Amino acid sequence: AKIKTPLVWLVDLLAAVPSLIYGLWGRAYLQPKIIPISEWISTHLGFIPFLKAKPGAGFAASTFIAGVVVALMVLPICTAVMREVFSQAPAGEKEGALALGGTRWGVVRDVVLPFGRGGMVGASMLGLGRALGETIAVTLIISPTFDITRLTHPLETGGNSIASLIALRFSESSSFGISALMAAGLALFVITLLVNAVASLVVSRSRSGASTEI
Repeated sequence: AKIKTPLVWLVDLLAAVPSLIYGLWGRAYLQPKIIPISEWISTHLGFIPFLKAKPGAGFAASTFIAGVVVALMVLPICTAVMREVFSQAPAGEKEGALALGGTRWGVVRDVVLPFGRGGMVGASMLGLGRALGETIAVTLIISPTFDITRLTHPLETGGNSIASLIALRFSESSSFGISALMAAGLALFVITLLVNAVASLVVSRSRSGASTEI
């Protein structure tokens, strides 16, 4: 209880940090620490086809590093939404479980988690929606490449995303290229809208009430 308020404040603060800061932090601090992990994955898990890097390939500025940074960026958002959903768990059911001899963990397992299951799914999807449209953090980390004949390797240098591709190519594209970028942006918008709509529906249904397991 004593650390609840500082933790809530910290999570809310991290959720409000601009993506530019996450991108700079990931490029300057996280990337040198993740590169050895990428090398280890390629060496020891290379029997999995999409994890085997080419001999002499670079591991900096990869989509794997960008994915780690974006995951860390959306984690506070998911956590904040889950916390709000869990706080809506009926107080009567929690008190009843304690009165019947339940432990704190038992109340969490049998009352709070079943009630917030939909909220957990919804929060994860909201985080996915945020990650799908992320631009600055990804652009700062990856080494942009655009070659439809080359399959991007997640651990190797290079890669791209729709949002970063639009940000980097829009100012120098021809009229045909701008049309293609706008079509890509529309597709990304529709996907993100659908993900966020489904997530909001799941969260609202979770808040309206959920059955518990006691």
